[in-house]
Amino acid sequence: MYPAELVAPMRKELTDIGFTELLDPQSVDNVLENAEGTTFLMINSVCGCAAGAARPGVKKALSTSEKKPNNLVTVFAGVDKEAVDQARSYTLPYPPSSPCMAVFKEGKLVHFVERHQIEGNTAEMIGDHLKKVFEHYC
Repeated sequence: MYPAELVAPMRKELTDIGFTELLDPQSVDNVLENAEGTTFLMINSVCGCAAGAARPGVKKALSTSEKKPNNLVTVFAGVDKEAVDQARSYTLPYPPSSPCMAVFKEGKLVHFVERHQIEGNTAEMIGDHLKKVFEHYC
């Protein structure tokens, strides 16, 4: 488990742009089972690819896309273990990874971005990809 003071700025990067943190399994279930429209889930992480590309890429996509998900939610790997485990149960059959991102439409997983698709890409590339995903599903 990471100390709260270490992850606070990383959490804030997402909550500042409208994400709601899901801190327990019940809140994950409530959102992913009951949300209307599209839901974008980011499994956040302390790793360098989250800071260097994933979070900035998400911010870019949300600031430039004409279409956006109805719901923005996040869980934090290495911090909120039970919430992360529950979120990952909705992203099966994809193996656990962090950071990663998922788009749900009417509660069904329709797009998933794994860590290996984030690593080695720039924030701009990730943002451009997510913008296309949002334009398609939102």
